[in-house]
Amino acid sequence: MRTQIVMSTDGACKGNPGPGGWGAILKCGEHRKELAGYQPSATNNQMELRAVIEGIRALKKPCHVVVETDSHYVCTGIANGPQWALKGWKLRNGKEPANVKMWKELAALTKAGNHTLYYNYVKGHSGNPDNERCDQLAKEQILKGA
Repeated sequence: MRTQIVMSTDGACKGNPGPGGWGAILKCGEHRKELAGYQPSATNNQMELRAVIEGIRALKKPCHVVVETDSHYVCTGIANGPQWALKGWKLRNGKEPANVKMWKELAALTKAGNHTLYYNYVKGHSGNPDNERCDQLAKEQILKGA
């Protein structure tokens, strides 16, 4: 039986591109773990995706993961990623998805850990406590790294 995880994520940049930060909160029952990181040059979408990647990397056993994010970009990628992979990481127009290396990284981590990913879009800056905390973590990382 797989462990059920709710992962809240957010990314931020000071400029786009610019220095970026990401935050993730992993919740399993009563347990909660916060993760955060910094990148000196990134886009906002890259930081949104990095939060998910690092959250998956932190998992120790196979999990069903619901990713709660305010990023339509991440939701679209989680929904379409398996099809991109089947088509050689190509879109309908024959081009690669933006940030394809990161999408491949997420797919490899998900497969290696035997995880299943789902997504739940949450409106950003609307009072969702975990989304607000992830935003705060991401922005704190930018300030620390600057």
